Amino acid sequence: MDVVMGITSFSFLCFFTVIFILYYLIPKKIQWGFLLICSIVYYLLSGSGMLILYPAASVSACYLGTRLLASVPAEDTFKRRGVLLVTILVNIGILVVLKYVNFGIYTIDGIAKIFGGSEELIKSVDFLIPLGVSFYTFSLLGYVADVYYGIARPQNNYLKLMLYGMYFPVIISGPILKYREHGEQFFAPHAFDYRAVTRGFQRMAWGFFKKLVIAERIGVLVDTVYGGYADYPGAFIWAATICYAFQLYTDFSGCMDIVLGMSESLGILLPENFNTPFFAESISEYWRRWHITLGVWMKEYVFYPLLRTDLFTRLNRRWRERFGKKRGKQYATFAAMFLLWLTVGIWHGGDWKFVIGSGLLHWFYIVMEELLMPPCSRIMERLHINAGAKAVKALRVARTFLLVCIGDLFFRAASTGDALAMLKGAVSVWNPDVLWNGALLGLGLDGIECAIAAAALLLLLAVSILQRKGSVRDRIAKLPMPVRWGVWYALLFGVILFGCYGPGYSASEFIYQGF
Repeated sequence: MDVVMGITSFSFLCFFTVIFILYYLIPKKIQWGFLLICSIVYYLLSGSGMLILYPAASVSACYLGTRLLASVPAEDTFKRRGVLLVTILVNIGILVVLKYVNFGIYTIDGIAKIFGGSEELIKSVDFLIPLGVSFYTFSLLGYVADVYYGIARPQNNYLKLMLYGMYFPVIISGPILKYREHGEQFFAPHAFDYRAVTRGFQRMAWGFFKKLVIAERIGVLVDTVYGGYADYPGAFIWAATICYAFQLYTDFSGCMDIVLGMSESLGILLPENFNTPFFAESISEYWRRWHITLGVWMKEYVFYPLLRTDLFTRLNRRWRERFGKKRGKQYATFAAMFLLWLTVGIWHGGDWKFVIGSGLLHWFYIVMEELLMPPCSRIMERLHINAGAKAVKALRVARTFLLVCIGDLFFRAASTGDALAMLKGAVSVWNPDVLWNGALLGLGLDGIECAIAAAALLLLLAVSILQRKGSVRDRIAKLPMPVRWGVWYALLFGVILFGCYGPGYSASEFIYQGF
């Protein structure tokens, strides 16, 4: 859906400024109610007002479900499972109808076309999709599951649960929350804290820098190549895909910086969603650093429950008998991981390009890493190569980044067919000279714009390196006051001077906003 008041817009900044001032002026005991009203107002201003019925329905289902779970004795396993199943089906049903009906229709039509059937065997349907439907659905389902397993207490106040499910910064692009860890702070009183407020604003400024100075700028080059990839083969595609990897990261993590900073200024600490993912040495490590809350959610509520099912318990036992204890367990884990990554891919969107690029391709990467690690280690030992050497680590980082870029190509391409055509074009034409002969300057960015983007990316790299050694904000806070304020003013003016915004310019929606 198109968002009328995106969080990088001037209107949203005015909206949040009013919220921030009133939040600390009103009595603390009604702060949570004020945030709920603000969240509802934001939702109503961000598209069709009727769409609010969807999150309201999800919250209602989870509220009733957890209240029923609280009233059913723990010994009555059958009834408790029934309540859990119905609550999950209601929420997943809403999500499937809104986001995945057309996915099924397009898949059936595609299969029918292959076998000579009608090109449009079933007509697609058009739904207006509510803002943040995948994010609030997963946060609420995690809450219900935790209540079922007895690791979270049910929220007795319906309006408080609605605030948890519809908190306006989070509903844009996450992060996915755990009620047992983050829920209660939404309802606690928060006094004005100068340190929390300033740190929140600092993080917001860094998020705006990532989004407006880097993501919006390099997105111009990406759009040019991906919009006419037949005219830009070979190195053009590789350059655009690498740029897209950075665009996606600065766009999504920039959004998280704004959301987390905004919440921190209100006294609410949300979970981190990124941890320098491009320094990962393997795909498994990459996903422990990228979209962290989604990965944690999938492991806790999909992967581990799958492994505990009777099906996978029997599968594990049979394969251990057939292939040996270690190998059999590994194969059973791979099978569960296939379903996990299929779910991850589908979560990203109802299209095979997401299922492949954000799901099954990464499953294949991880399986290959697991299977090839022992023989590769033996080869390195025989060649007397130090696996911990900096050069070897750098090669692993580069390899991981390249594999991620291939997945991102599917993610960004208009369709799976376009992604495959782009991969063919990328490897079938050898033209590395376009990287230094000035041809890239004809892709929508002139020399000055490219220089700004390069300088901003170098700054991002420097900050990421420092971040691996500890909080950058803590380091800056220890500097003398003139230097400290100089750093933050430089960042602010960097956004003002080099950001992509202003009259006649409309910053694009955050890439993950549609999920």
